[in-house]
Amino acid sequence: MWKLQENILEEVDKKFLVDFINSTNRFTQFEKVKKFESDWSKWQGCFYTTFVNSGSSADLIMLDAVKELYGIDDGAEVLVPAVTWTTNVTSIVQNKLKPVFVDINLNDLSFDYKKLECSVTSKTKIILITHLIGIPANIDKIKSIADRHDLIILEDCCESHGATYNGKKVGNFGLASTFSFYWGHHMTSVEGGVICTENEELYDLCILKRSHGLARELDLSKHQKYKNAYPDIDFNFLFLTQGYNVRNTELHAVLGSEQLKHLDRYIEIRNSNHKKFLDILDFLKEKLYVVDNPGISSFCLPFIFKDRHDRITLQKSLDLHNIESRPIIGGNLLRQPCFSGYARYKDFPHAEIIHQNGIYIGNNQFVNDERLKILEDIIKKNFGRNYVYNQNNLSEII
Repeated sequence: MWKLQENILEEVDKKFLVDFINSTNRFTQFEKVKKFESDWSKWQGCFYTTFVNSGSSADLIMLDAVKELYGIDDGAEVLVPAVTWTTNVTSIVQNKLKPVFVDINLNDLSFDYKKLECSVTSKTKIILITHLIGIPANIDKIKSIADRHDLIILEDCCESHGATYNGKKVGNFGLASTFSFYWGHHMTSVEGGVICTENEELYDLCILKRSHGLARELDLSKHQKYKNAYPDIDFNFLFLTQGYNVRNTELHAVLGSEQLKHLDRYIEIRNSNHKKFLDILDFLKEKLYVVDNPGISSFCLPFIFKDRHDRITLQKSLDLHNIESRPIIGGNLLRQPCFSGYARYKDFPHAEIIHQNGIYIGNNQFVNDERLKILEDIIKKNFGRNYVYNQNNLSEII
């Protein structure tokens, strides 16, 4: 069985967690959360990190804090790719902003850059990049558009830990970025996510909004300022902004710090697998849109066929060999019931190719040469010289 993801936690991680549980009575957000935030900031190369309970919550908090800090009006537009994870878009809606969908390109799976600039209006305030499945978007092209129109750049890096653009890790190019540590990602805290930024005011807002808006969550050096400003309110219950409760726990933070020690090794294995995967696909490349970029931090092994029938053929064969596959993220989001009212899905032809012709299988530290050889044999049996397409049996091999 080749699953999309397997038990990423190593025995040493679980032992460390057990030892921690047996050594403390404090499990809610405390010193281990701060330690993981510091560890992540050092690894990522950013100033400020806010640990929350998921990557989706990280998107929500990031957009809320940016909107408040920059005085962005309700109804302002945020440009998003038509292929991304759903909570990028719902976070926009929940913050009373308007998502404007832009088709993607089939090289790096980010925006169709020509259509991106054509989508800018007087109401556009933010470009929300998704570095999809570990592939860095073209930051130079996006930044040139943002600079011309005075737009804020935000980055979703939830599937792209360690991916780089011109030698610099993604997540360090915009005002803020988000990462996810869900069980199926490059590393895990089981559930968890972070917001990263260089902007101290934005960081403070993220810290506040994570925990109800409570002033006491800020750094100790800032407490007296607010005690002086609001002397008639008990400082321990002083709410400076509208907030949420999206805190994470000491347990998840302990796992995060331990998993982070493995992350560079995991990325190296994933990228090695990805290179071998590209070699396997070489004879098939005329049938595929092959996505690869310098700086990739491989999240999965994607197949994007030019012909839908080839995708069906392969998927049936993968099923027969107990290799799990799935659509590429959510496919064309304009086909999803919750977003169908924003635009016509047919107006996003590249997203439609992803939706109709794309699948991926898992890539992680458990994928090895033995598994890749099985995959190679499946592909050659289906698409080698003896392959003939048959309308009545899409997976027929003769």
